[in-house]
Amino acid sequence: MPPLLEVSDLECRYGNKVILESVSFALNEGEVACLLGPSGCGKTTLLHAIAGFQPVYRGRISLADSTISTPAAITPPEQRHIGVVFQDYALFPHLTVAQNIAFGLKSLPKAERESRVRELLQLVQLQSFAQQYPHQLSGGQQQRVALARALAPRPRLLLMDEPFSNLDTELRRSLAAEVRHILREEGTAAVIVTHDRSEAFVAGDKLGVLSGGLLQQWDTPETTYRRPATAAVARIVGDGTLLEGKLLQPDLIETALGRVHLPSAIEAPAQQLQVFVRSEDIQPGEHADAVTAQVVARDFLGSDTLYKFRLPGGRIIEATLGAEFQFAPGSEVPLRIVAPVVFTP
Repeated sequence: MPPLLEVSDLECRYGNKVILESVSFALNEGEVACLLGPSGCGKTTLLHAIAGFQPVYRGRISLADSTISTPAAITPPEQRHIGVVFQDYALFPHLTVAQNIAFGLKSLPKAERESRVRELLQLVQLQSFAQQYPHQLSGGQQQRVALARALAPRPRLLLMDEPFSNLDTELRRSLAAEVRHILREEGTAAVIVTHDRSEAFVAGDKLGVLSGGLLQQWDTPETTYRRPATAAVARIVGDGTLLEGKLLQPDLIETALGRVHLPSAIEAPAQQLQVFVRSEDIQPGEHADAVTAQVVARDFLGSDTLYKFRLPGGRIIEATLGAEFQFAPGSEVPLRIVAPVVFTP
């Protein structure tokens, strides 16, 4: 079966400035993809190009095997069968929840329109709020109304631009999971733009990491986290420190945080490598490969404690350790790396 959405060698520009370059990926029916990256990396431009709001300078966008954007021709947004949920929700303040959801269903017979609205109210768990107005709802409830309104006409694809950015951290994570459930229930594919990796991990079947206008990686969230394609991807999907590494043997690297034995040999054209170390990948304890570091600071996080250590060369590195480890500032602790990500030149 061909993919629902296919983006091929896409380039977008604002004037002479290149915003996106050589972007290619595919999304299947029913899949949810998250576009993750820092501000200015091109996430929203890509979303707008898919929606038809942004012309393309080069490449092609296809939906359901029909080309909808090329440099020579562009299908108008209203003819793409694509739903859009904006960052500010864009609800009509003078319409009730039910009327907002029904807004895009004017062409349906009244009975069918009312049936679809009831179905969506139940799906987003807002049955008792049908006659209330947007200003009477919480941020999370407004988000669900916006989602229901976008889903009402049964679009082939849903686009969501930073949909949880106005909510607090805990609500963002729970609503991301709820949105994924709703999309699965509807069987609707979606592309969600976010700068929050926890949202992307929870909501997405696929994760696209953008940096510098390039799609650095397109894979499952778990694979992207465990096997990032580049150092830029590693920094975006997880906190950590990038260290220089020297290849001593095909399966042995020396770093400022000690020696690292690799599970398999690597073929590198040069001895110098980059080693990305996450805070949870540092382990204290006496070991032949460990180095002695000094505790600079500690922050209690509940079940874990975040430590800052000064390595022998003066580099500061962070480590997240469990409650079984208790080190006072100024004390010296042997540390080693247990699961680094290694990037070859």
